[in-house]
Amino acid sequence: MMIDPIALFLLLLSASTPILFAALGELVVERAGVLNLGVEGMMIVGALSGFATAYYSGNAFLGFAVAALAGALVALPFTILTQFLMSNQVASGLALTLFGLGLAALFGKPVEGVRAPTMTAGPLGLNWIVWLGLAMVPAIWWFLNRSRAGLILRGVGENHDAAHALGYDVRRVRLAAIAFGGAMAGIGGAFISVATVLQWTEGMTAGAGWIALAIVVFSNWTAPGVLAGAWLFGGVTVLQLRLQAAGVRVPVQLLSMAPYLATIIVLVAISARQKFSRRAGGTAPGSLGQDFHALR
Repeated sequence: MMIDPIALFLLLLSASTPILFAALGELVVERAGVLNLGVEGMMIVGALSGFATAYYSGNAFLGFAVAALAGALVALPFTILTQFLMSNQVASGLALTLFGLGLAALFGKPVEGVRAPTMTAGPLGLNWIVWLGLAMVPAIWWFLNRSRAGLILRGVGENHDAAHALGYDVRRVRLAAIAFGGAMAGIGGAFISVATVLQWTEGMTAGAGWIALAIVVFSNWTAPGVLAGAWLFGGVTVLQLRLQAAGVRVPVQLLSMAPYLATIIVLVAISARQKFSRRAGGTAPGSLGQDFHALR
């Protein structure tokens, strides 16, 4: 079996785009010191809202804009729970995932079985959203490492008490970060329904949000690392599909589980690396997952 490496790489770019968007959004959220496990829920809401908008308006790009807005809005309850009511971030994130899955299943029935409008292709035949995702990598790297706003966001994530003492509004920074993360997850979900599958199916994100969460840790909380992680999982997915299409005699179930198996292997590697990182001072944001109370 001959596999064209260029065609395989282009497929990899497309397959990794949903996870890339979701992971970049979660990267900014975690850099602000918030652990949002609701990425899967925001992605599925983005997939439905983006697809429904594209179908009824006939404009796929409008679908992506609405998906970003829907992702940011569905993250709002998480913001209120964790930043104002001091609810546990892990429990609130899991609740957001369940809420998003249920919401999408409830309102997705009318658009089941219909087809999304076709999008015009960009350079090299890739979707314009793929290029947008690639452009977001250096943009977010520059924001986090070279801009004043990014420095404040990282300061809030590393030590929210010190940032508050210096006069920065910790809640406002985190609210903006969570909304951005929701918008990015929404676009990632919409890419699956509007640009890849071209249909809406209940549960179609299939755990992509969880993989995005793992990639953020795997990336050592850096934008280039997120890109490398997304390409790794996208590559495994494309290779799995190519092997299935070529009729390779490997059980389909084993091929289908390959991307998730890769996730488990990476997580094991992360666990081993974190033991070393703790001895070296750790790499995770210092206030990640911790509640902030302005009066303490």
